[in-house]
Amino acid sequence: MSSTLIIARKEFRDDFRNRWTIAVAVLFAVLALSISYFGGAAAGKIGFTSFDATLASLTTLAAFVVPLIGLLIAYDMVVGEHDNGTLLLVLSYPISRVELVAGKFLGHCLALATATLVGFGVAVVIIQIMQPEARTTVAWLNIGNFVLSASMLGASFVALASVISVATNDKARAAGLALVVWLVTVIIFDLCLLAVLVLSGGNQLEQFIFPLLLYLNPIDVFRLINLTTLGSGSGNELFMGMTATHVYRPWALYLAMLLWDVIPFALAQFLFRRKEV
Repeated sequence: MSSTLIIARKEFRDDFRNRWTIAVAVLFAVLALSISYFGGAAAGKIGFTSFDATLASLTTLAAFVVPLIGLLIAYDMVVGEHDNGTLLLVLSYPISRVELVAGKFLGHCLALATATLVGFGVAVVIIQIMQPEARTTVAWLNIGNFVLSASMLGASFVALASVISVATNDKARAAGLALVVWLVTVIIFDLCLLAVLVLSGGNQLEQFIFPLLLYLNPIDVFRLINLTTLGSGSGNELFMGMTATHVYRPWALYLAMLLWDVIPFALAQFLFRRKEV
């Protein structure tokens, strides 16, 4: 077995041993069921509504929670070893820096993907049982699309966390930077785009550029992958209305998400190879 796979297996087991993966899976399941059941309480509706509306709610939930979990489980994967004084010891073994980062990245990605599959999977199965009319081939394809894209979203933030981890020498600073990355991608980025769109008056140039700018944020790419497959009345009219001037191809969205996984990971490898320890 290669060194990368050995390290990945160790990180995966550590995530389970620390109860991270189990806690995240339970959190995903509880939040998904709660939002799906009580999401319409403000409008006087309690219970599971249409499946498209439920999946739109799960997409919104995952867009907030999955990136945060990805950053939390991986921000200290290298800087934590440095703070504990074990990084030099690890590098003294016949393990290259590339294998070390790749193994840790792969292990955390698999742990987060497992939590996503189990947590959201359990919730979706329960929702399907409560909504017999939603047991269609299209619904299951949308579920698979959601789980796959959520796992890729988690991997992109594990990759971003790996960049933070190799670029800093202090665990507290890495945690602060991880929080900043989460705030920028989840909240500030979209607010800035909306502000620009409003201030510009929605001219044709802005209407052309705005949909393309969404590719610069993996969370928006994740939303597009899922919300563009849902029908009207699912609660996604506002988001889709803002992107109505552009046709998003599924292959292009998945390619963009894959690039968000690969490019930060490659950057982390580049930085770590040049890092003095």
